[in-house]
Amino acid sequence: MKLDMPEEFFTERLGMFRLRHEDAEEIFYTYASKPEATKYVSWATHETLRDTRSYLVVSRRGWEAGVDYSFAIRLQGRRLIGSCGVINDNGSIQFGYILSPSQWGNGYATEMCCKLMEIVSGLPGVNSVGTFVDADNVASIRVLEKSGLKLVERREQWFRFVNQGQALKDCLVFRFPMPAQAEGK
Repeated sequence: MKLDMPEEFFTERLGMFRLRHEDAEEIFYTYASKPEATKYVSWATHETLRDTRSYLVVSRRGWEAGVDYSFAIRLQGRRLIGSCGVINDNGSIQFGYILSPSQWGNGYATEMCCKLMEIVSGLPGVNSVGTFVDADNVASIRVLEKSGLKLVERREQWFRFVNQGQALKDCLVFRFPMPAQAEGK
């Protein structure tokens, strides 16, 4: 089931735009090649621009198949500062995001996440929205809480983060209360 996902959406300070092949160099140099940025993501830090270009091919195919909707996060002045994405498994949504370390602490992740939750939770066919984080990722935990997600479970030694030496890590699972759930329906 494909989602009726917009190709772009905006907040007061940010624009989120469907990833394009032309974004490759910005993505690589802004965050994908930075170990401090990729520490808590599920994909390997990009070693070369070719890695980023390969990712963009996969991203385009995922969008066309209706299973992966990835966006560049840009300041209103159009400077790329990160990306976010939604994985669709027949209406069960998992999302993630990454920002350039130079942009941490400005509230951009929370601003983007709040808007993404508003959009995704209102799409027809979406029955759940959630994500998981390394229990040590305090900054992302705060973003998720401020964005209205609720901690539902702690999973001990549950996920191997490729950029942390593949060691099993404790993870926290968060869910966004869907409108029907919030109203008690």
